[in-house]
Amino acid sequence: MNTIKIIIFIFTSINIFGQNKQFFYEYKSIPDSTVKNIEREIMVLNIGNNKTEFYSFEKYKSDSTLNADFKKGIFSTLSNIKMNRDRVVRNINTQKIEYITPLPPYRYSVSQNINLKWNILAEFNNILGYDVQKATTEFGGRKWIAWFAKEIPIQSGPYKFFGLPGLILKIEDAHKNHIFELKGIKATKGDFNYPYVNNFKDVKITYPKYVKIYKNFRKNPMAASVGAFPDQTDANGVFHSGNEIFRQFEKAALEDLKKDNNIIELDLLKN
Repeated sequence: MNTIKIIIFIFTSINIFGQNKQFFYEYKSIPDSTVKNIEREIMVLNIGNNKTEFYSFEKYKSDSTLNADFKKGIFSTLSNIKMNRDRVVRNINTQKIEYITPLPPYRYSVSQNINLKWNILAEFNNILGYDVQKATTEFGGRKWIAWFAKEIPIQSGPYKFFGLPGLILKIEDAHKNHIFELKGIKATKGDFNYPYVNNFKDVKITYPKYVKIYKNFRKNPMAASVGAFPDQTDANGVFHSGNEIFRQFEKAALEDLKKDNNIIELDLLKN
């Protein structure tokens, strides 16, 4: 929460008009519906002249470090901090997004058309000093409630949400399992380029193709690693076959996926 407080303190009073901007959202989610533990993360919506980009603040810092180290000839290890590893890039003038998500050993760049049907309501509130209006929509198998500010004339928002006559300052699903809420604003200079880290094989695919790949991954998360584990002897001199080691990793991966049963797009879990 310290990062959130710092962002609120520094950025909320900055004049946001007439230049590139970064909007900082707190993302609260409940990954496991059986436990109801709330996870929190700071996400960034970067607004440029022609495109928007949405990503994890922690992941951006990690990728920036990896990228800088690589240029120096230093091969750093990936951070083990839990963070959102997806990005959403959109050309401001279109309804098409590029959804960038890793499913080892690949990093998929998914082309997807988003056509949200918004219902704008005569209900009003205030967020960070901005007058906001309520709107609802359905997306990814969930009903969503959004609050947008007409005085920030940017038809964008967190994740894959956009298309309202003003920036979305807050959006949550009807059961409050996924909540994005604006916490701060920063003016920036120059073009934004997300740091490229060459740690996956990059593949461009369509959204229908991605849906098939994702569902197969949920069923068999270690398919790409079959035969990748050699036989070895542990520190106690006990022999373990490569197949035995593979099964241990497979079991752990499947257990992790069981705990990730409340994803933001529930439709992806349907058979």
